[in-house]
Amino acid sequence: MTAFVILAAALTLAAAAAVAVPLLRRADGASRAPWAAVAAVALLAVGAVALYATLSNWSWSKAAAAESAPQTMVSTLARRLWHHPDDLNGWTMLGRSYMVLQQTPLAVRAYERANQLSGGQNADVLLGLAEALSVEDESQLNGRAGKLIEKALALEPRSPEALFFGAAAAVHRGDLPLARQRLVALLALNPPDTVKPIIEQQITAIDQRLAGGDSGARESAQAGESAQAGESAQAGEASAANGDDSAASAAIRVRVALSPRLRKQGAAGAPLYVFVRDPKQPGPPLAVKRLETRFPQTVELTSADAMIAGHGIVPGQDVEVVARISRSGSPIAQKGDPFGEVAYHVGHDGVVEVVIDRLTP
Repeated sequence: MTAFVILAAALTLAAAAAVAVPLLRRADGASRAPWAAVAAVALLAVGAVALYATLSNWSWSKAAAAESAPQTMVSTLARRLWHHPDDLNGWTMLGRSYMVLQQTPLAVRAYERANQLSGGQNADVLLGLAEALSVEDESQLNGRAGKLIEKALALEPRSPEALFFGAAAAVHRGDLPLARQRLVALLALNPPDTVKPIIEQQITAIDQRLAGGDSGARESAQAGESAQAGESAQAGEASAANGDDSAASAAIRVRVALSPRLRKQGAAGAPLYVFVRDPKQPGPPLAVKRLETRFPQTVELTSADAMIAGHGIVPGQDVEVVARISRSGSPIAQKGDPFGEVAYHVGHDGVVEVVIDRLTP
């Protein structure tokens, strides 16, 4: 399109010159007509633009939308970082953007650069890199991704994101007592009442798995809970005393449906999790609900469903809503879980349909 505009402008100038030059050139016994030349050039230019705008089928609004599309914006950021290779925040944002676009190998490269610039001392970058590596290869949770999560926890031991990923990594490598301890620590940070049952269910599930194992492991896990129980209760009382006005903020409403071709994939009795997440930020979701698996059903999520107090949905935010059938019962995605996702603009969109139409790789 750019080449066409340049060519059209050149032809218009050529036509204007063909009319204007004779008017400006002094002929024998004739005077120049500069105002006539100016009028002719202006008429040709304005006329060409007006005719093209009237008769053309080109959609300028679509062209503008294409320029502001996520892929275009990410490409622009990548080109800028080519000229500013030491921009830590830029590389971190690029990594998050590639994750949103599901371009995991590129996300790994961007996070690697950000980790290099931060000297391995930025917990957000470490968690982002760990997430990208584990999405690319789940076994990385037992390898480098797991080590990155442990390092992030060492840097920020009370980070909800680090505890969330740390518990997931511990479950994956079979260290159930440590996973339980981290989930209890996450409870101690006083997540909203709608999220507490989900974490408690995971602790109960771990307890059931530990029940047939070593008693020393159970005692170790329960000791971690006892150490955190008092803090959790005090935090809950403080939250109740202060009140929480976030529940009255913006709401997200989606209609969850299941693709016909995946009807046989849904496990009987498996719960349905509906998450809201910020595509620009890694870590736990902004809101989550655990529901019975039935389709279709309409779900509403607000800041009252936030996983971390004060870290919920706000008006004007662009988020992603993910609906997933959990065959294992865990809120952590497992390979083969049916899911679907949809973009949502908080405070603008009404009821948006999200169709579960694919399987977790």
